[in-house]
Parts: sequence; structure tokens; C-alpha cells
Amino acid sequence: MKSFDFVITNPVGIHARPAGNLVKFAKGFDSDITITNKANGKSADAKKLFALLGIAAMCQDTVTVTVEGSDEDAAFDGLQEHFALNL
Repeated sequence: MKSFDFVITNPVGIHARPAGNLVKFAKGFDSDITITNKANGKSADAKKLFALLGIAAMCQDTVTVTVEGSDEDAAFDGLQEHFALNL
């Protein structure tokens, strides 16, 4: 299992468009990917759009991304880059 913390810099947080892009990206991996909003403690499967929107991650919130599975190394690296470029 691998994890990293990320501070959301998108001015409107994880809203519909970036959440949809993240779900699409996460579905490319076999590993389980969980996003937890440290501000409110809510967690979601990164492959489920409505669950991801439900964590209510706003700008300047810190989220923890946890990856576990057969391709966790590739998923971990890819997600770090995806977050840096999109969120």
C-alpha cells in the first residue's frame, strides 16, 4: 500500500469536471484507490464519481490518496502526476 497527501489548488475544489477526469484516469488501474478529505474525514473510491463528489474537497483542503493492488506502483506515480496537473 502506498499513499500521498495533496493540497487541492483548484479554486473550486474537486467539482464535477475534475472529478470525472480523475474517475476516468483511476479506472485505468486495477488497484484500489481511495481519496480521503482530511478536513472532514470523508473517504471515497476514486473510481466512483458520486462518492468522490461526496467528500466535498474544496480549495486548500488536504486529501490523502491511498493506492493498493497489483499495479500500485504505476497507479501511485500516475496519480501524483495527475493531481499535480489537474487539481
